[in-house]
Amino acid sequence: MAVLPIHPTPFFANKNRAFWRLQAIGWGGAMLMRGISSIAGGQDWSFLVLLVIQAVTGFSISLILAVIYRQLISRRALITWGVTALVLPLAITLYAFIDAWVFGLMHGETNFTVLLIGVFFIDATLLVSWSALYYAINFYVQIEEQNDQLIRLENQATSAQLAMLRYQLNPHFLFNTLNSISTLVLLKQSEPANAMLSRLSAFLRYTLANEPTGRVTVAQEVETLKLYLGIERMRFEERLRTNFNIDEAALPGLLPSLLLQPLVENAIKYAVSPAESGAEITIGAQLIGPMLRITVSDTGPGLQTGATDNRLSGVTFDGGEQVSTGVGLTNTRDRMAQAYGDKHRFEIFAPPEGGFGVLIEIPFERREVIIPAAETPRLAGAAG
Repeated sequence: MAVLPIHPTPFFANKNRAFWRLQAIGWGGAMLMRGISSIAGGQDWSFLVLLVIQAVTGFSISLILAVIYRQLISRRALITWGVTALVLPLAITLYAFIDAWVFGLMHGETNFTVLLIGVFFIDATLLVSWSALYYAINFYVQIEEQNDQLIRLENQATSAQLAMLRYQLNPHFLFNTLNSISTLVLLKQSEPANAMLSRLSAFLRYTLANEPTGRVTVAQEVETLKLYLGIERMRFEERLRTNFNIDEAALPGLLPSLLLQPLVENAIKYAVSPAESGAEITIGAQLIGPMLRITVSDTGPGLQTGATDNRLSGVTFDGGEQVSTGVGLTNTRDRMAQAYGDKHRFEIFAPPEGGFGVLIEIPFERREVIIPAAETPRLAGAAG
């Protein structure tokens, strides 16, 4: 049996509606309690008419106070509490005067002063309590609104930072690819130039089509990596070798879009490019309990060379001078910190066969809404 989803609305989502509800509940409850107390004390049923008049009077006076308090609540504390200390006694006196006058008319009492003193303390208790609740509730709502605004601003800042990190694709990749295409055109090798251009177009189309803060499945990320590696393989040919060890159970897992591309680019830069024989890059993904574990490793120089310090810090030095800044490892680490907080693992390791590797663990999550096949982005020309 299907269960309809219930989306409860916060009580103060509509402050105007909440005010009128509290007014009705508060003054109605006060009238009910005074009525029960009067009947229990032996009062005649006609006394209930007086209680109704008193409740209506208090309700009306509180509306006037609400208009005044609304103007005061955003002012400085001295003005807010100073004006309140002047207005509230006047409202209590007016309330007590009306109650005493009505009571005298209904019961024929002639000693108005005694009646005024008799109802003053009851009416003072009601209006002081009402004023305290009005300020308390409104201050609470203001704090909640400020907290909500702060959370929205933090989310916007996080989204902006994630977008910035996602767009930090190494410009050298685009430059080198276009340069390779230009070289192939000059050599009149139109077929490989067209193939490289098609793959570059598909890769850039994919990066622009996906939200910078969006998430994709492991299967989609792998296809994107194959597309990217296909472009790079046309540059490095046999020097770039790849191996994918992806468990089937890990394929539907979600991760930030293009999270692994900077790691693979980092491996190409430090393992494949410097060596004449090139290197092999291995991308693995598997489930470890509730966590999705992803590894990107290569058979390059590894942790035994001085270049490792540059690779880890993201800064390349030449004779003590800074010549370029990489974003591969730093980019990935920062994106994960923004997306998962402390619920992730990011480590550098040395594979048993030598080389350099990065290990990532994130909570395993599936896409909540199934996207029709027609809406899934197609990555044409993916390299095998």
